[in-house]
Amino acid sequence: MTFEIAFVLILLVAATYLFVTDHVTYDVTAIIIMVSLLVSGILTPQEGLSGFSNAATVTVAAMFVLSAGIRRTGILNSAGDFFSGRMQQNFNLWLLMLLVFIGFVSAFINNTAAVAIFIPVVMNISTRVGVSPSKLLMPLSFAGMFGGVCTLIGTSTNILVSSIAVERGLDAIGMFEFTGMGLIFFVSGLIFMFAYGIKMIPNRRAQDDLTKDFEMQNFLTDIIINSKSDLVGKVFDKKELTEHLDLDVIRVFKEDMDSSAQRNKVKIQTGDIIRIRGNKDEIKKLVKREDISLKPPREWADVDLKRGQDALVEIVVAPETGLVGTSLKEYNFYEKFGAVPLAIRHKESIKHNELSDIKLSSGDTLLLSMDSERLNEIESEPSVIMVTDPDIISQRESKTPIALLIIAGVVLTAAIGVTSIVISAVTGVVLMILTGCLKTSEAYEAVNWKVVMLLAGVLPLGTAMDKTGTAELLANGMIHGLADFGPTILMSGFFVITLIITAVMSNNASAALLAPIAIESATNLGVQPEPFLYAVTFAASLSLITPFGYQTNTMIYGPGQYKVTDFLKVGLVLNLIFWVLATVFIPILWPF
Repeated sequence: MTFEIAFVLILLVAATYLFVTDHVTYDVTAIIIMVSLLVSGILTPQEGLSGFSNAATVTVAAMFVLSAGIRRTGILNSAGDFFSGRMQQNFNLWLLMLLVFIGFVSAFINNTAAVAIFIPVVMNISTRVGVSPSKLLMPLSFAGMFGGVCTLIGTSTNILVSSIAVERGLDAIGMFEFTGMGLIFFVSGLIFMFAYGIKMIPNRRAQDDLTKDFEMQNFLTDIIINSKSDLVGKVFDKKELTEHLDLDVIRVFKEDMDSSAQRNKVKIQTGDIIRIRGNKDEIKKLVKREDISLKPPREWADVDLKRGQDALVEIVVAPETGLVGTSLKEYNFYEKFGAVPLAIRHKESIKHNELSDIKLSSGDTLLLSMDSERLNEIESEPSVIMVTDPDIISQRESKTPIALLIIAGVVLTAAIGVTSIVISAVTGVVLMILTGCLKTSEAYEAVNWKVVMLLAGVLPLGTAMDKTGTAELLANGMIHGLADFGPTILMSGFFVITLIITAVMSNNASAALLAPIAIESATNLGVQPEPFLYAVTFAASLSLITPFGYQTNTMIYGPGQYKVTDFLKVGLVLNLIFWVLATVFIPILWPF
């Protein structure tokens, strides 16, 4: 046990703890790992910073942009409308077709992006066919995960593992190397979901309006401006009413209530009605003023918050983005989009009070009241995903054939060996911009920089594990426990361990930690490393037992109003099936 090995082992334990907990975000943890290895002298600056120029990092960034190029054409939205119409005629058949289509799309663009696009589509379908969104959103997420493991570019994990393999002297993984095993997972997963899985999902979310879904009945109040008010004749300043109170002004209405005004820049008149979000205790403090009076309580519905230009919008905090870990006070939706947060669904509870102080997590859903003319601004914000279908994205339908040809070119040139995936992907990005499928600003915004920083930070850890002998030490530990049962059982053990670890940390992080150990274990056993490496790769992208094991599960957690146990109940059975399938078929497809 050398100092270097001890240091890397301690760093592994610390990194695992930080990845599992919420003390710092994934990207910050990855940078801490990288800096620690540099400061300790275990890695040279060239080795420590190599993750930024690694082919995996560049390729993943490029795939985010290519996915955005397809999205901007509007072709996937049109596909959603197509399936929505058909599902009203034959629900089960066209639901199956929809999931197959999502899986196919997820194989060729980033599966996280594909699922994000289809969340509002599925919500719209659930309304049209009268089915709980909970019954559709989990199958949507799972289909994206099943499809993502079928090709090299379907998920960032596959690209990452291919890069790790090349760094250790193995061949780069081909575009369709994963397809055979991926299709086995895909078909078996869909069969299970249609036979049992969908029936096991509770109807968590009813077909009510958003006001009821977010339990807003006791948190909306109308007040009337009296003739003696100092506000009359002045341009409204909401701070005069809400300063030092946990209240937000939603809208100012004129007496006839037929139209809404802006929250500010409107001259107050006697009889104007101001709609406010806040609890009863805060309202009681407000009505101590003698120049206002309360309107009688009423039963609130969405229609009350959609007058004139008003829009009521549900959004999800996208995983691994800059909004995670930020409070509403720091982000300030009102300043950015003119949007007032009304409530937050945080994990399994709804928050109405002191919203500005809540630190947002991946998968949190927010209910916003805002001007419909600014919906395009929030729809373009990469840190959030629209659950409400705004139907306002500026689509470039004329660019659809060009964007599809570019994606096809990226896939084919890499698949037949004309060039590497990193070169074809970057070339595709350039062509997307030059042909007008994407603006340059949209390309920058499309990249999930937290994922990029995560990859850049964790890749040097694998180098350090190899360089210091830590990977060999850990591999020998695995071999000592399972080698007597043969390489198949050892490979099966890697699959299970990866599933469990990925359930509580980033899939990319778990792959980066375990892939070097898997390769070293195979080397020490004197067998081919591919079965071990691919077991880790598939398991890292197919951990279904928690809403935090994969980004697509996190994205549908809030909108579906699921409980953690819902994922455990459905996902555990599926993961047991996948474990058996992996144990049987991986050694057949990639012999030891």
